[in-house]
Amino acid sequence: MKQEQKKNANITAQLWIWNRQTKLGIAFNSSTGFNLPNSANRSPDASWVKLERWEALTEEEKKGFAPICPDFVVELRSASDNMKPLREKMQEYIENAAKLGWLIDRKNRKVEIYRQGFDVEILDNPASLSREDILPGFILDMAEVW
Repeated sequence: MKQEQKKNANITAQLWIWNRQTKLGIAFNSSTGFNLPNSANRSPDASWVKLERWEALTEEEKKGFAPICPDFVVELRSASDNMKPLREKMQEYIENAAKLGWLIDRKNRKVEIYRQGFDVEILDNPASLSREDILPGFILDMAEVW
């Protein structure tokens, strides 16, 4: 298994465990696709949709690329990724109704935080990440990500 896949699985696992405890939404891994309002098809490395938004979709809409933008998205930069397209993708999520996005740059040990109505915030080598307003009680332990 590639290093990025292990790191990505760890992020998804932490999100899934938190969501299982809170039951506030649905957590997804990188194999899940979404059809954003701008018609782009995207598959973030990890994502989460509030339960009431997910339940508003029909069973048919939940199959394939669901016609919804996640409330929360994570993109993990792989060794070969250029930051410019990743930043553009994160901005696209925010423009399509995502409330929060974390772009994790393992190479430089930085995290770019994207939120609606705010400038991008950059953290250097954080030990953990959290956002109580969007993901109450969720703390991503970065030790397993770096």
